[in-house]
Amino acid sequence: MTQRKPAGVGFETWVERQIREAQEKGEFDGLPGAGKPLSGLAGPHDELWWVKEKVRREEGTVLPPTLQLRKEAAEAREAAGRAASEEEVRRILGEINAKITEAIRKPMSGPPLNLMTFDVEHVVREWRISRS
Repeated sequence: MTQRKPAGVGFETWVERQIREAQEKGEFDGLPGAGKPLSGLAGPHDELWWVKEKVRREEGTVLPPTLQLRKEAAEAREAAGRAASEEEVRRILGEINAKITEAIRKPMSGPPLNLMTFDVEHVVREWRISRS
């Protein structure tokens, strides 16, 4: 849609014509969500609805790096608690601890990290107790 609006043609008429022509060519066929109602129509008006929807779809990947690492650390801790073996607990914690150590060594952008590496032996002991 790189065409310019012709002089003397009303803007609304020009836009409506382009939409109609695109529909006739099938350019709107197969789009995600086709035939489904728009989400959020029943809720209160929110000018930032599309931003919130994108953040929800992207699962928070727009977080500053320090907050994203905090989220990953919390998820790693939960995953370690659900691990099937002690080796898996150690692997999960080893991976996140490496990321945390790197972030402490080379500060990341965003709010303060306020995160320390996990005490692997302590978490392993907790994991063993929860299994018995």
